[in-house]
Amino acid sequence: MHSILARFADCAFWMARYMERAENLARILDVNETFAQDRLRTEDWLPVVEINSDTSRLYAKYPTPTVADILAFYMVDNENPTSIISAVRMARENARMLRHLISTEMWTHLNIFYNELRDLSPADVRLSRLAAFCGTVKENSQTHVGIADGTTYRDEVWFFMQLGRFVERADQTTRLLDIKYSHLAPHTAEAGTPTDASQWNAVLRSAAGYHAFRRMHARGMRPDDVAGFLLFDDHFPRSVRHCVDRISELLAGLAVLHRRPRDERNAALVTLREAFGDGDIERVLNSGLHEFLDWAQLELNRLTGELGHSFFGAEDSTQQGQVS
Repeated sequence: MHSILARFADCAFWMARYMERAENLARILDVNETFAQDRLRTEDWLPVVEINSDTSRLYAKYPTPTVADILAFYMVDNENPTSIISAVRMARENARMLRHLISTEMWTHLNIFYNELRDLSPADVRLSRLAAFCGTVKENSQTHVGIADGTTYRDEVWFFMQLGRFVERADQTTRLLDIKYSHLAPHTAEAGTPTDASQWNAVLRSAAGYHAFRRMHARGMRPDDVAGFLLFDDHFPRSVRHCVDRISELLAGLAVLHRRPRDERNAALVTLREAFGDGDIERVLNSGLHEFLDWAQLELNRLTGELGHSFFGAEDSTQQGQVS
């Protein structure tokens, strides 16, 4: 691939990843606020920190963090690369490099969205205003996806935007499930109680999957069913299996677009397709869910590196702020 096109492909890939990341974090914060048993207890918010692998970074800045500190850290802290404002800023920077390849509507919307976030202070994102803030982020992120879908020419730029979105979505679903399952798996006296069910409800809502889950499981809220749904349901657009299938289709489409044989260097994708193809949640649980999810995250990182080697002119694509 030509080096200039490689640069644009990289920007398209990461623009979409950062916007997906911003929406995902807004969902997690919003649902956590709704279902936290005590909204003023810092420990109720620490799973959010764990999902983003931010424990060291948070405590370096706030040795004894409060809920207000954690919210500011994730919403308007420009120094935190995993904050919402940092994700949107990086999406905007990548979009700026694509100005001649994306629509005016997409650039204008993203620019206005970022400027609105930039004007906010920690006082503007207090707990009492969290739901409104998260709603704004989710709405703007979804509007961005809609504008991209409705105005982007179906060439390499569109394919790499889609790839970035589904790689990020798969990664975030594994992180959400890993942390939530380890905290909520039925090893306490609360298993099977209304409190336990409400927490699994929160897991599904964090992934925007509650109503879709109910289409398949009209009654009950078994942890195994939730885990299986988020990992293996091929009809739910945020399940890991669905994301892996879409990544595979997109790479096949790129091969057709470039009129060349499909790139066989994507070994991580082959491995992921094999692992998520059978949908056997019992096998995963018996061998260890945490270990499986940790492996999946490493394979998704390897896939990103392989995409970088194949398309972006680099051994791996680890642009600013990638969640580790």
